[in-house]
Amino acid sequence: MASLQLQRLLALPCSVRALTLQRALAASKLQSPTLRPYSTTTQYPLDTTPPPNNSSTTPSPNNSSVNQTEVSHFNALASSWWDPHGSSRLLHLMNPLRHDFVQRCKATEGQQDSRKLKYLDIGCGGGIFAESAARRAHTLSVTAIDPTPEVIAVARKHQRLDPLLLEPGRLEYKQIPLEHLPVPEEGYDIITVFEVLEHIRQPSAFLHSCLPYLKPGGWLIGSTITRTNLSWFTTKLVAEDLLRIVPRGTHDWSQYIKPNELFQWAKVQEELEVRQDGVGWEVMGVVYVPGIGWREVQGSEEWGNYFFGVRRKVDST
Repeated sequence: MASLQLQRLLALPCSVRALTLQRALAASKLQSPTLRPYSTTTQYPLDTTPPPNNSSTTPSPNNSSVNQTEVSHFNALASSWWDPHGSSRLLHLMNPLRHDFVQRCKATEGQQDSRKLKYLDIGCGGGIFAESAARRAHTLSVTAIDPTPEVIAVARKHQRLDPLLLEPGRLEYKQIPLEHLPVPEEGYDIITVFEVLEHIRQPSAFLHSCLPYLKPGGWLIGSTITRTNLSWFTTKLVAEDLLRIVPRGTHDWSQYIKPNELFQWAKVQEELEVRQDGVGWEVMGVVYVPGIGWREVQGSEEWGNYFFGVRRKVDST
């Protein structure tokens, strides 16, 4: 349906197409995006100030990263989470690329490792990635957390449909924010934050609070959207207001983060091995093509959706 609507829009004469876009803008009361105030004084929205020396301790439950407005928004979408043609359709289509990118990050380590992996999936939603990760042969366990009660209820209900996922220790859902999760003694091999950062008010503090949970040599892997005029056009105007393939209000363009901003943040974190030459840093741009799905497009991380990965130092403590 979305691809048909796009084809019809593109088939209109230029003048009619422009009028259609103008009316869509007026109807949705959208304006051309305005850069955040800090963008006029600094290149990076993420705080690159090195954290204090005692910052590797357990994150404080009093400093929750949860945005209650976002919780309410995703509560309303919970019932359609596992509908492959519903509001989470793009997440279902993106899921195979998530696994591809995890394997790409692991492959940079340069050696075969037969150990099974422990995952922490933060902001797991209804469990699309968590379930698929728990089924993989190289997975030891998946802990999946989300502060949204309705989506965790949906995730647990869907989990019961597969006896494999009910095996002790294979997949555990917790309805808590990250700050309430105890830091395990050994840590996790892979921590994922897929489609999370653009819903966080203080992304640098949130990302740093993930690091104590990460095992030395482990990867913090996520996906988000870069902050450009083009990304506003595609994710806000087209996806939310014209084609309606994403529920209106899902994204706040001002909270998008550019890849270089993430890279600069990662370089100053003592726990990470990210270097100026790119060691310990991976990025992959992806584009949604209506009627086809998500595809990797080199360089598209500079103007659209992208995956990123940063590695913790092997000798980090």
